Amino acid sequence: MDTHILLDALFSAIAAIGFAAISRIPRRAYFYCGVIAALGHSLRFLLMDPQGLHMHIFLATFIASFFIGLLAVFLSPLAKTPAEACFFPSLLPMIPGIYAYKTFGGLAMCILTDSQDAYNYYFYQFTQNGFICISILLGMVVGATLPIFIFKKISFQATR
Repeated sequence: MDTHILLDALFSAIAAIGFAAISRIPRRAYFYCGVIAALGHSLRFLLMDPQGLHMHIFLATFIASFFIGLLAVFLSPLAKTPAEACFFPSLLPMIPGIYAYKTFGGLAMCILTDSQDAYNYYFYQFTQNGFICISILLGMVVGATLPIFIFKKISFQATR
């Protein structure tokens, strides 16, 4: 269990630093992006853990995104970059890629099938995975931006 959390944190940090590098944010913020991503993604991992709280991916992602937003607001003045520059790369490892893949797979199978029963099954897969994917993305956006609005004074202090 502990090694799973550490590996999750490590790979999330690596992904966030990679996304930060291609986003051309200042190099001084790479470390903060990595730390924020590692802590946020590990929180989501713990919230979804079957031996723990066993939350649904949407709620766990929303809470973890809010936590990422909080960390970004309070750590961005140290990096002397806007909070958005810290939390965008940190959120990217949480993008629901498997749900997007299954959504488009279901859509493709809807188009390619001739059977009514198979079409109904694939359409169900398309809509279920699509709704989960969209709700996770909305949860990430709302969760991460709420701290910027709640702590507006601190959030804009980083760029002064």
